[in-house]
Amino acid sequence: MPVTLLGAAEIRALAADLDVTPTKKLGQNFVVDANTVRKIVQAATVTASDRVVEVGPGLGSLTLAILETGASVTAVEIDHRLAARLPATAELHGVPPGALTVVDADALRVRTIPGDPKVLVANLPYNVSVPVLLHFLETFPGIERGVVMVQAEVGERLAAAPGSKTYGSPSAKAAWYGPWRLTGTVSRQVFWPVPNVDSVLVGFSRDRQPRGSEQERRRTFAVIDAAFGQRRKMLRQALSGLLGGSAASASVVLESAGVSPTARGEQLSIDDFQGIAKAAPTSLGR
Repeated sequence: MPVTLLGAAEIRALAADLDVTPTKKLGQNFVVDANTVRKIVQAATVTASDRVVEVGPGLGSLTLAILETGASVTAVEIDHRLAARLPATAELHGVPPGALTVVDADALRVRTIPGDPKVLVANLPYNVSVPVLLHFLETFPGIERGVVMVQAEVGERLAAAPGSKTYGSPSAKAAWYGPWRLTGTVSRQVFWPVPNVDSVLVGFSRDRQPRGSEQERRRTFAVIDAAFGQRRKMLRQALSGLLGGSAASASVVLESAGVSPTARGEQLSIDDFQGIAKAAPTSLGR
């Protein structure tokens, strides 16, 4: 039989049966609108041949929408009650055996995922959205693309270009893996409970060729952290502790990387940050 989706009344009934009250601690806001979860899946261009990983499936509304396409899903859920109930919900709604795998774990600690997923689709908890994304991109190089729903401010940062007001450390680190784009907005009224923030959909695709080695990534991210840790300062000052201990020594490294010592972090692209890391002392990032 075809996969059917959860309705608002059924979601509330499921939560009551499990004695689950959405908590701010876990960033839980459940989507109760079928059109919205289908919109997310369409934005991610999920097809029947895709292997998808979902973070924070909750009661399963987005999970079922992904499975409706015929794709296979590995869902990572930190709440033991929700993780235990999800397979039964899927079976009740027409999901064929073997299409869903549930991993009962903290997404920030997961190091392996069954099924070698290529696509990430998720309604990410607001409080850990950026750390989860960066962890999954770092840990699972097989993930090629994805769409996530996040708080509007977070999504705008992830997709921001150098020089914009919202460009910051998350923007630069996300760009290490490939391009990001805003793909849609989501009304706060489709959530239960209704959050006090707006949400957006953010899409990404991983570059076909890795930008650099893991050591290069760590070194580059160390430069990014230092640059935005004191974002109001010029780079020669913000990076002085990282690049030789003085503004003068930092200026030498910056100039050798083709970056103005008087620039600020928000003006630099990921290429610039990587260039600084390559020109930096060998001790950086260890």
